[in-house]
Amino acid sequence: MLNFREFPAGPDPFGRTFQVLLKWMQTAISIRHSDTVDVRFILRGDDTQTEKTVAIPHADLLRLKRETGHEMTDAWCSRLAAAHLRYLVETGEDLEKDPVTVSYAQLAGHAATLAQEEKTAVANRGVV
Repeated sequence: MLNFREFPAGPDPFGRTFQVLLKWMQTAISIRHSDTVDVRFILRGDDTQTEKTVAIPHADLLRLKRETGHEMTDAWCSRLAAAHLRYLVETGEDLEKDPVTVSYAQLAGHAATLAQEEKTAVANRGVV
């Protein structure tokens, strides 16, 4: 997922798809006294709208940064959160919760998927 600011998600277990918009990203120490990076999304369906926050533990981000060598940027954190939100929608797992905290194993899986997408995008650059 290269565009984390607006993307489709779904279908969910009930067959619904959502248009997702990034609302904000911030350090949760200031809002929840939590050592996480919180990423808030708006999900719009046919006749519904809801908001979900994906909380990424800062210690896990630092570990993943060390293990992957990826620079920790706002875009990377937002893309990881968007990948997790897409997973939540498609599986229905924890979709009723807000915020939803990503486990390290899930985060590492999302990072691997994003790295492969980046590699493919670079390889296909300039191909018409």
